[in-house]
Amino acid sequence: MEYCFNVFNKMAIPGIALAIDSMIAQKGTAPVFLCIGSDLVIGDSLGPICGTMLCAKRKSANIFVYGTLRQTITAKEVKYMHRFLKETHPNQPIIAIDAAVGESGDIGLIKVSDAGIYPGLGANKRLARIGDIGIMGIVAEKSLFNYSLLNLTRLNLVYRMADLIADAIACCGTVQKRIAV
Repeated sequence: MEYCFNVFNKMAIPGIALAIDSMIAQKGTAPVFLCIGSDLVIGDSLGPICGTMLCAKRKSANIFVYGTLRQTITAKEVKYMHRFLKETHPNQPIIAIDAAVGESGDIGLIKVSDAGIYPGLGANKRLARIGDIGIMGIVAEKSLFNYSLLNLTRLNLVYRMADLIADAIACCGTVQKRIAV
């Protein structure tokens, strides 16, 4: 199942929160967040910016966030993170957050999927799927020269998407219950 929300839609925050809640409800435990990306390329920094915002918004919360601007988790580290997360958080659902490329009309969409994500797919990397739930922000148009387009992505768009995703996660009922415990 996949849900799409436009970054400029005023109902995106409650919509994303509801989508995440419905997917997590099936798992029964609090999620772990894996925010993938690099701060070296603006278009690829959605994950680390979102991870940093999650840590700031929920400083007192007992949630796990991997991948921030201080300690990024790039596509290279994902293969190691998969095993680490399964051993460290064996029964908790993993929510993977990453930037993505798509059609020109899809730029600004945030997609929430119950199938995880394939990090690096837009850069033609063949990596295994990670996460039980995937949140992807489409930040640039897919082309043969993805890397150069990711460098030309507007920081305002990436920052706005990261802020919206972090706010939606902070509104999630499952995360709220975990904080109250």
